[in-house]
Amino acid sequence: MDLKQLEHFVAVVERGSISRAAAALHLAQPSVSKQMTLLEKSLGQRLLERTGRGVTPTEAGRALLGHARTMLNAAAQARLEITDMCEEPTGKVVVGLPNRVALGLCVPLLKEFRKRMPKAMLSVQEGLSVPLREGLIQGRIDIAMMFDPVPTPLLSFEMVMRESLMLFAPANHRMPSQIAPKDIKKYALVLPTAPNPIRNLVDTTLLPYDLALNIIAEVGAVQSALTMVEAGIACSILPESALYISRRPHMMQRIPIGPPVTWNTLMLAQPVARPASRLVQETAKLLRTLDFRTLDKPTS
Repeated sequence: MDLKQLEHFVAVVERGSISRAAAALHLAQPSVSKQMTLLEKSLGQRLLERTGRGVTPTEAGRALLGHARTMLNAAAQARLEITDMCEEPTGKVVVGLPNRVALGLCVPLLKEFRKRMPKAMLSVQEGLSVPLREGLIQGRIDIAMMFDPVPTPLLSFEMVMRESLMLFAPANHRMPSQIAPKDIKKYALVLPTAPNPIRNLVDTTLLPYDLALNIIAEVGAVQSALTMVEAGIACSILPESALYISRRPHMMQRIPIGPPVTWNTLMLAQPVARPASRLVQETAKLLRTLDFRTLDKPTS
């Protein structure tokens, strides 16, 4: 039993197929099959049940899976600690950012990244919190910022900013200076479609009021909701800073919702099990130092 066999075994179990594991590992299928056979012989146990649909781990395979992941993580951590002893971080780090955060922070993030880590490369992946969360868990993203993520023991979270939700209304609508949650039902709304974290937050906030909201449309992104408000079609419930990603902010007004105030929270997320390289650690430090209040300022 060696680390390469364990790596192949974990890949096969996670993908439920030797052929899919071979493709992910960039190896020929017979090579992976041979390694699985050798691993089973060395342990004297059958580890995989082979069916027409793929493979599933036996009881012995499930027992080995946890140990295999632990050993592979330990080996990766040792490798990182040795290779990270160089003076400057090198390699590539993938940072996940929500679209409107990327809009305000990509420039200062890249500028500071180049100053601190000139030998490394930054890759920014934009998206909603759900795909960013999945990317972190599956290893496609190294570190991410997410709005109000669903808790999971697979990720660690650290709050970096919060802002209030507000009712966005067309500029020519006569609106109160503040609106109670129970009165939102009076207005036609266009909201992001679930599982958008803003929509989840809106639904959770208004649930105690048992409101039948007048939702006339659902859209996939905050920018689309803003376009509807600018055109005078409907109102929307969005974070305060959403005004500044609008191309026509003068066509809208923001009305505070409350009491109580509902907060939209931006979290820094990292995988718990996967060891963080020095490059990832330094990138996390950089993200913590950025002024996230720039989200509340128009960009030039």
